Amino acid sequence: MIPLFHSQIKSGGPLTVTHPKITRYFMTIPEVAQLVIQAGSMGPGGDVFVLDMGEPVKIVELVEKMIHLSGLSVRLEKNLQGDISIEFTGLRPGEKLYEELLIGDDVAATQHPMIMTANEDHLPWDVLKGRLRELLIAVDHDDYARVRQILRETVSGYAPDGDIVDWIYQQRRLEP
Repeated sequence: MIPLFHSQIKSGGPLTVTHPKITRYFMTIPEVAQLVIQAGSMGPGGDVFVLDMGEPVKIVELVEKMIHLSGLSVRLEKNLQGDISIEFTGLRPGEKLYEELLIGDDVAATQHPMIMTANEDHLPWDVLKGRLRELLIAVDHDDYARVRQILRETVSGYAPDGDIVDWIYQQRRLEP
């Protein structure tokens, strides 16, 4: 995302953002690596850890700052002489305005102040293997309605809205 915005600034814009209210979390690679290594040493296995990623960043504010840090100005309706405009392209299918780090709210502290542990729903291994077998059969038969049904039964909180957006599936539907 950041390299794309940087490239768009270098080429004179516009900067493309999907939605004016979209937010995302950011961490540096060293921060993530250190927290993942530390989390890996904490649990006996099968644990779900959540990293404290700070506050989410509003992407439109990020791109505005990037434009200003490049010595340029944002072109707006009230500033038509600005250097670079921001275009809102619309959310892509399945994209969310706000990231969710957990499905549930059952989080507990660990000995590390930036690492929490979550008690998430899980399936016993034998049940999961059976569902995976069912998924493979449904995919082999191009039965995407069945794939969705299995996912709804398996993934807590999964509620697809709208049509299937898999491009290969869409193309096959159009073929005679």
